Amino acid sequence: MPFPYFDRSRLKLRPLSERKHLIGLDHFFHLSDPVPQFDHPDLPEVARRIAAAKKLGAPVILMMGAHLLRAGVSRLVIDLMEKRVLTHIAMNGAGPIHDFEMALIGATTESVADYIQDGQFGLWQETGTLNEWIRNGASAGIGFGEIAGRGIEENQLPHRDISILAAGYRLQIPVTVHVGIGYDIIHEHPSCDGAALGQASYQDFLIFARTVTRLEGGVLLNFGSSVMGPEVFLKALAMARNVAQQTGDRIARFTTAVFDLFPLAGDLTREAARNSPQYYFRPFKTLLVRAVSEGRSFYFQGDHRATFPNLYQLILRETSQDSTESLPGTPGG
Repeated sequence: MPFPYFDRSRLKLRPLSERKHLIGLDHFFHLSDPVPQFDHPDLPEVARRIAAAKKLGAPVILMMGAHLLRAGVSRLVIDLMEKRVLTHIAMNGAGPIHDFEMALIGATTESVADYIQDGQFGLWQETGTLNEWIRNGASAGIGFGEIAGRGIEENQLPHRDISILAAGYRLQIPVTVHVGIGYDIIHEHPSCDGAALGQASYQDFLIFARTVTRLEGGVLLNFGSSVMGPEVFLKALAMARNVAQQTGDRIARFTTAVFDLFPLAGDLTREAARNSPQYYFRPFKTLLVRAVSEGRSFYFQGDHRATFPNLYQLILRETSQDSTESLPGTPGG
């Protein structure tokens, strides 16, 4: 029997000009800004492996939660895309919302605690533009990331220089968006078309899975995505390895690095016991242990506003040296 459903026509949307924004342009790093303090003995090794992957022509994938965008490092990400160091960006569904709002008005992020009280959280008119773009682009078989990047770039949004999605479209580097229905504020809007949203995001999943087929010798970075990153990668890796096994190829010798705030202790190359809270932290068991057979994995606990700029500087140093040293855990090492 049919169940009653929510009537979206009754919703009241307000303009972004009436919203109090928590993050603005002044929060975003410039390439020349001082780098916050963060020391970890393994971080230079990850940078060396990224440089080696670039030299080899293997993918360097950045999977990211929206926290990385809110950390203000978009210009650093874009610079690594322009230098052809980062070859694929994968976002969760909140990523394009923050990226779009920054490109449009130079500000993003609202106080959930404030706006949920009167039911205004997420219901902002301009942000729903993404729904219009998705509806028009999905029917043409275009993925969510390209749809959003094209919209930002071709509509000449005033702050598009800070948009990772626009950079992907401009540079022809895949930026894929992996959504969960009901997770993101644009799903609240009357303009949201669930079928188009699912089609566009699934197209991106297939694009991502295709990148993973080439991951031998490459690097996968996961910044602050405790669900989307490990779960999407797990399924894509299974698909890629299934096909590789049929052709006599292997996808085993690659590097993974997880950057998060979750405290991990003990041997990070073996799964934690099921009675340990660490077992249920998906990036640990999936990205640091299960997916990595003959490669290497690394974990870095820290604020993205410190970890990413430090990694960025180390990558610049390594790629400028054009190191040809063969590294353990990569082909030839």
